[in-house]
Amino acid sequence: MHLLIPAAGSGKRMGAAVNKLLLPLLGQPILAWTLQAADRASSIEWIGILSQPGDWPAIEQILAAMDLSTPVQLLQGGATRQESVCKGVEYLYGWGTVERVLIHDGARCLATPELFDRCSAALQQVDGLIAGIPVKDTIKVAEAGPKGIQIQSTPERSRLWAAQTPQGFRLSMLWQAHREALAQGWQVTDDAALFEKLGWSVYIVEGEETNLKLTTPLDVLLAAQILQQRLGPAR
Repeated sequence: MHLLIPAAGSGKRMGAAVNKLLLPLLGQPILAWTLQAADRASSIEWIGILSQPGDWPAIEQILAAMDLSTPVQLLQGGATRQESVCKGVEYLYGWGTVERVLIHDGARCLATPELFDRCSAALQQVDGLIAGIPVKDTIKVAEAGPKGIQIQSTPERSRLWAAQTPQGFRLSMLWQAHREALAQGWQVTDDAALFEKLGWSVYIVEGEETNLKLTTPLDVLLAAQILQQRLGPAR
């Protein structure tokens, strides 16, 4: 399985002046935790990091300090996550030998190797999938009304899932989906939405409650606690 890691974002919502994946978490950069999990997954044979060239020296330092067994290649990302993934998909499609690809947000540094492997195994049977967990909260659909934000409806919670990554796809279909997105001007927040727009099936693999996306400083605090529990008293 080939893995693309979008890592070209900024640290605005984190309150940082640099790429948030370069920020420290228990003594090493956030990106390093993500790479360690992917490297320990038995199914991952290649990793491509989609990032801005300005971050490459810092990422190369991270890689130099790690003893990864999986080949890692730096690829230029885009202005958005969608554009970054499109560039990565185009690169792999050009090889002519890659059939399937996993995409995992660099900010989801708590994903386990087992989750990567479960997604890789499931992708052998389907053309598109995402990791996801059932929604626990009651969700309200709302719009701005004359007296404030007004509830419009309450979706049935049993049918709602919170999307995570990894997300996996047959590469040729994902390439076609991104080409169509460029032609139609579609803007989406994940690649599964492109499959949905084209009427293609996307399945759910049970994700992990701890597979948080680090977006705010509070997320980093939670991630540190989770990692401390995993690592034990030694850390």
